[in-house]
Amino acid sequence: MRSHFFRGIWHAIRIFALVVAPSVATAEPQHGIAMYGRPALPPDFVSLPHVNADAPKGGRIVFGEPGGFDSFNPYILNGSAPWGLGLFTIETLMGRSIDEPFTLYGLLAESVETDEDRKWVEFTLRPEARFADGSPVTVEDVMWSFETLGTLGHPRYQGAWTKIASMDQTGDRKVRLTFNSQDRELPLLMGLRPILKKSQWDGKNFAESNLELPIGSGPYTVGASEPGRFITFKRNPDYWGRDLPFNRGQHNFDEIRYDYFGDGDVVFQAFTAGETTSYREFNTGKWKTHYDLPAIQSGDIVKSEIPNQRPSGINGLVMNTRNPIFDDWRVREAMILAFNFEFINQALNGGNEPRITSYFSNSILGMDHGPATGKVAEILGPFVAHLPPGTIEGYSLPIGDADRAMDRGNIRKAVALLEEAGWSSEGGVLKNKDESPFTFEILLAAGATEAQSIVDIYVEALRPLGIAPVVTVVDSAQYKERTNSYDFDMAWYTRALSLSPGNEQLLYWGSKGVNEPGSRNWMGMNVPAAEAAIQVMLDSTSQEDFIAATQALDRVLTAGRYVIPIWFSPLSKLAHSKHLHYPDRIPLYGDWPGFQPETWWYED
Repeated sequence: MRSHFFRGIWHAIRIFALVVAPSVATAEPQHGIAMYGRPALPPDFVSLPHVNADAPKGGRIVFGEPGGFDSFNPYILNGSAPWGLGLFTIETLMGRSIDEPFTLYGLLAESVETDEDRKWVEFTLRPEARFADGSPVTVEDVMWSFETLGTLGHPRYQGAWTKIASMDQTGDRKVRLTFNSQDRELPLLMGLRPILKKSQWDGKNFAESNLELPIGSGPYTVGASEPGRFITFKRNPDYWGRDLPFNRGQHNFDEIRYDYFGDGDVVFQAFTAGETTSYREFNTGKWKTHYDLPAIQSGDIVKSEIPNQRPSGINGLVMNTRNPIFDDWRVREAMILAFNFEFINQALNGGNEPRITSYFSNSILGMDHGPATGKVAEILGPFVAHLPPGTIEGYSLPIGDADRAMDRGNIRKAVALLEEAGWSSEGGVLKNKDESPFTFEILLAAGATEAQSIVDIYVEALRPLGIAPVVTVVDSAQYKERTNSYDFDMAWYTRALSLSPGNEQLLYWGSKGVNEPGSRNWMGMNVPAAEAAIQVMLDSTSQEDFIAATQALDRVLTAGRYVIPIWFSPLSKLAHSKHLHYPDRIPLYGDWPGFQPETWWYED
């Protein structure tokens, strides 16, 4: 196992240097673009720094996934597409380096050009870029993809499209986008839009879920597949971009396979039986106690820990404020008080994992827990009267008793808050003044065994309050359908967050998501202070303002008490075949999309 201590210090220094770098005006085509400052790599770079440029090609990697899939279109709201379809078979104009906060380098596009204020962006396609069927990737394909995704695609694409004033072909291989809003992230977002083959969709309804494989330009094509059971990706020997510096040392496996199982425990059993070759463990307690396997003792399976320096994100039980019982912050605080994190962490993880203390914790973007000051207070100032207690004064999650399932002190506080909100216990049942019982449903996806274990403990802790929630477990397709339409009271909620948050934050927390289906605003929050903070983030030209805006947003989210957070880990835990290898250099984001399987390789 590799030691990462000094490498971690070096990465932390690099983060600071990158985020304080001055912004750079560009008035000519560039090889890359960064959200702030310059790209770390020069125009003549030979490979990304976190890859093994000489990694051998060949072999296969096999993953296990819970659930299933019923669609081959990952770009629309309807249906469930298999993991990896978009990542391995479809490309974007620019590729992201996961060793920098937010920097893109040319992929389908050989260059990107924008003005100092980023009011427009122009991409120049590579003349050699080809789809898997050998046809060239054209400006017409690019423009059709932008418009189709922006109008018929998943809601996550639609926000940026509304900010485009015009889209023009300015040369045989050039497309220019002019924006109608001040938003420095837009050139990067458009550089990451999937590029699809226009002619494949002639006469077809793009927004309709189907099992027709999209024709992409990526390093892999789909081999054999069976909906809901498995899918394989075969490395394309004729891949047009195999010699690009950005791709050197990546896409090394001849085959990537995903097998689907109905339950998370079965996924682990399939790994221990040798049916899959890599398994990502999320439970620290299990990592320490359930891996005494003969294959590990013999060295056939290796346990690797991959560090990262990204924000904690949020992971836990989200309360849907569209349900009136969760519309009161006092009720949500009571739900948090009843959740004895310290006991649950001890029972499931041996107490080894740190708690998520805010959405951007574990990074410079996270809030402090004292009173808001400086620019943070300035951003939140106009909204003070409408923010729940703790947003300005400071807020921290309650601390429970690790030795007892129920922390009596926190339960007493929860009872007091519920009474203030108009709820009291009669005959062991919590009711309001209209004698309506306090009842709700907790929605979980089949196979989410860790979430189920947490919820089992939590349900018992709620009984002293007179609350007996109904726990409903549904398959992955039903879970997606119900959460897309916000048809739940409480559900398991996970949102990874980056070191360069931007427009996607409106999809996560913006008011449009209260009613429009398919957003990530599962809690149904409609808080002008959150949108104001996001707008400052998008308008910022200095890193000081950007950090303050993110910290202000973090306060609004955390003190809003929408999610009962659990733990995060600064280490990803991967068990894998001894034949699977990864580079010595760990990227800034660690085990993030772009790391496994992209930079891994097979070797006897």
